[in-house]
Amino acid sequence: MELPQLDRETLCRWSTLSYPDLVKELCALFIGSELIPKDDLNDLIDRAFSRFRHKEVVRLSRLKNGLNVLELWHGVTYAFKDLSLSCTAQFLQYFLEKREKHVTVVVGTSGDTGSAAIESVKGAKNVDIIVLLPKGHCTKIQELQMTTVLKENVHVFGVEGNSDELDEPIKTVFADVAFVKKHNLMSLNSINWSRVLVQMAHHFLAYFQCTPSLDTHPLPLVEVVVPTGAAGNLAALPGAALPLPLQPSFRKLSWLLA
Repeated sequence: MELPQLDRETLCRWSTLSYPDLVKELCALFIGSELIPKDDLNDLIDRAFSRFRHKEVVRLSRLKNGLNVLELWHGVTYAFKDLSLSCTAQFLQYFLEKREKHVTVVVGTSGDTGSAAIESVKGAKNVDIIVLLPKGHCTKIQELQMTTVLKENVHVFGVEGNSDELDEPIKTVFADVAFVKKHNLMSLNSINWSRVLVQMAHHFLAYFQCTPSLDTHPLPLVEVVVPTGAAGNLAALPGAALPLPLQPSFRKLSWLLA
């Protein structure tokens, strides 16, 4: 796969775009029209963001002394994962409808992935979702978000142990290729490519809104502080193929694991 290259002209054009439009441009780089026609792709992304509480979907809040906070919590479950999973679910359902297939999504969660995944596919006729919830290791709000969805395709089970311990049996299930194929199983974990793709738009939007001008050479440097639990969200930092002068500074916060 040949990765796309972005020139300064493209970056300047993108710098005025909204978050949904940035997602559309990024997705179009990797999802060819032979897979999803451009108009269909745009419609899927618009549908994915239609339930967000803020009209901009994602916004930058400016604080003092050059500090800014990128607000990623305007989705249905108040988790940043609403952004990527809402799009991923739309893409998934698009292909399933085209191919007249059904899948069962298996998700182990530490809290936010489970509720965001449920919200993204609840009521879908060609998707069942099984969420394994570690009892006593999620916040009460997250637990209620997962256990109060009364849709026939949503199945939530409480299990013993924490989310790390839960990973092992899930890996064992997916290692059984014959079983996975027989039951049409899939997952929506942090390294799912469509999730990474959508999350890349966070960094582009933050950079464009923090940079006064793109006319300087070299481009201005912006430091990005990324709070992380298990580091899955770091996979979306734009790499050499999609160059932005970002200086990442990672912060592991224990409360994100709750």
